[in-house]
Amino acid sequence: MMRRASYDGNPNIGVFAVANESFAFVAHDAVNEFVNNIEQALGVECIRVTVADSYVVGSLVAMNSNGAIVSGLAGERELEVIRSKTPVALLNDKLNAAGNNILVNDNGAIVNPEVDDASMKEIEDALGVECVRGTIADIVTVGSVCRATNKGVAVCPDATEDDIALIKDVLKVDNIVKTTLNHGCKFVAPGVLANSRGALVGDLTTPIEMGKLEEALDLYD
Repeated sequence: MMRRASYDGNPNIGVFAVANESFAFVAHDAVNEFVNNIEQALGVECIRVTVADSYVVGSLVAMNSNGAIVSGLAGERELEVIRSKTPVALLNDKLNAAGNNILVNDNGAIVNPEVDDASMKEIEDALGVECVRGTIADIVTVGSVCRATNKGVAVCPDATEDDIALIKDVLKVDNIVKTTLNHGCKFVAPGVLANSRGALVGDLTTPIEMGKLEEALDLYD
């Protein structure tokens, strides 16, 4: 299933939520309509939360079905909410926007090459997958330029063949399609929330972009 939505008029919905196969963490102030759209498109339960007193949950959290990496700036009450659903590790690196710096599914993770060794070990342990440093289209914030599920990856149009080979090798997916979202935005992740069952896209996304996303994430069923 695929739907269009916005977060309080903002089409960059992926900034304000993060999802895996079972649930999603959503900005605490999200309206019911936005929450309902996520639940229906992805078939998940939504939990409202802030991270570091911020609503940009999707930028500050990376997760798969095994666990979550959360910005080291998160408060203990916020972490209690997240820990109630999944194991958590804090990213105390200076690059603490976990969602922007980690591209992950249930098979592997590609991480900003500037993340330090201690943080890499934390990430690998929490997510329970092999973690590899890399860039996509020469961009170090790999989590911001792609959206990965266990079925495929939507990647920015400037990705090289070497980038695509890296994604295939680490994330163990064959479906990788270059596209923009939200009417030409090359940073894919802010424009979509997705898992293996469905996707919610920013409401500026064109039908052509939706078609490419559908192909990338293998949502034809």
